[in-house]
Amino acid sequence: MLLHKSKIELYRIVFFSLVMEETRKIQFTGKSSYIVSLPKQWIVELGLKQGDQLRMIRKGSSTLELYPPKFVSRTQKEEDAVIEITYSEESSAIVRKLISLYFLGFKTIIVKPKNDRLSALQRNSVKGAVKRMLMGSEITSDSSKGITIQVLVNLLELSIDGAFKRMIHLAKSMSSDAILAVKENNLELAQEVINTDDEVDRFGFYIIRQLKIAIQSEHMLKEMGFRNARNCLGYRLVVKNIERTGDHAAFIAKDLLEFKKSVKKDILQKLQDMNEFCLSALDDSCLALFKEDYNQAEKTIEKIEDITKFEKKVMDASKSLKDDEEVYRVRRMTENIRRVSEYASDIAEIVLNMNIEKTLKKASD
Repeated sequence: MLLHKSKIELYRIVFFSLVMEETRKIQFTGKSSYIVSLPKQWIVELGLKQGDQLRMIRKGSSTLELYPPKFVSRTQKEEDAVIEITYSEESSAIVRKLISLYFLGFKTIIVKPKNDRLSALQRNSVKGAVKRMLMGSEITSDSSKGITIQVLVNLLELSIDGAFKRMIHLAKSMSSDAILAVKENNLELAQEVINTDDEVDRFGFYIIRQLKIAIQSEHMLKEMGFRNARNCLGYRLVVKNIERTGDHAAFIAKDLLEFKKSVKKDILQKLQDMNEFCLSALDDSCLALFKEDYNQAEKTIEKIEDITKFEKKVMDASKSLKDDEEVYRVRRMTENIRRVSEYASDIAEIVLNMNIEKTLKKASD
């Protein structure tokens, strides 16, 4: 399934608004200096003023880079964030705030009570979230008066590609294990699939944090291996699709835990074939992403159209079922598996958007 038209339009609007370009004439002043004026809008948006210093770097024979002061170093105050909460505040709301601040790139996050103290449930929820969701984070202080979380990870030790490949591997393993759990009526394996979903989200959160930092600094953008800031948005959408792939595997596992029995053997084999096809398509779309291969993405989208053949085989086989409960379960499993093919198609569509300019340029050369 292709991205919805409005979704594509939104992607393109943001895609082209992230990078601004101006042409300015070099002027000669004095006996040994040249000057170039900067657009007023840029100065205002970056929070600069007259007298501020810019860091200039020459890279090779064709590139000059300018860095505003705030990209050179951040003060300790800017790197710290404080969440003040009431005793009655829901733990889920606190965790959402914690994740949002992690996304924003803060190195220290302090959770403290607004008036009295943190409840045991609030403290356990924060500590559980740090352990399960926030990669590279450690609790350095813990009491009823507050919790301090330090983000210790070096952003360059685990690259976005490295984290992304690990995330894909986990999501694919979840999908395969979920079908295997149903086949074997293995409740323990089903529970393990559900638990792994947190690990997939954990890598996703880490990648989003990296992208946020990259998009704010041209230097970090290059260090992380991006050609331009526009590709960060593409990666953000891809991460969401991989997260959803893991979610649907967890739905299949939860179905088994709810009903505690397998489904008819011949139908399950067809579901397994359908699942393997979807995971293959997901592999192809992600490979196109890593290779920046426009043609591979096009082929993947065409390939995914075959999902209807696999779905029809499952539906035809399910006509022999007499148990309404089993019919319902098969249909729900089929839907969860089919959605993976849709995510693979969405990723391939993103690859097209990210590489169309490069493809057109090659065609014109």
